[in-house]
Amino acid sequence: MTNVKADDSTPKSVDGSYLTSADSSTGYTPNEERGKHLMDGQCSITKSGTKRIYTYGATTADHTVDAIAVIVYVDQYNEKDDEWYQIDAFSKKVENDYYVAASKSIQVDRGYYYRVHADHFVRMGEEPIEETFSVTNGILVP
Repeated sequence: MTNVKADDSTPKSVDGSYLTSADSSTGYTPNEERGKHLMDGQCSITKSGTKRIYTYGATTADHTVDAIAVIVYVDQYNEKDDEWYQIDAFSKKVENDYYVAASKSIQVDRGYYYRVHADHFVRMGEEPIEETFSVTNGILVP
């Protein structure tokens, strides 16, 4: 009879993102972050070739709003400092719509973990801007 033990080790977590060897990761806004106009947001990161990642972020409102935007940040993990460092950022804003998305393909160095986090914004009239965030896990580009 062979004893089998389940692997109960969890991947390392750094600033809300697990370091994984997955090919992609998607992050969603927390459910409790919904607003009067803001419905949700998401961001994602996907390996696309040996030294390239595809990054994406989107914001969705419940209805057409005055302005809706997404800012997407791309981070690289530094093992020595045990911290994420921003290596790129891009954004998109549209007016009189309920959805916005932005994406970018980025060339990266091999041997590092990368993640995406995004800020999501909705503005309607004179009301305060509604804002939330989403974050992916880190994926290794071997």
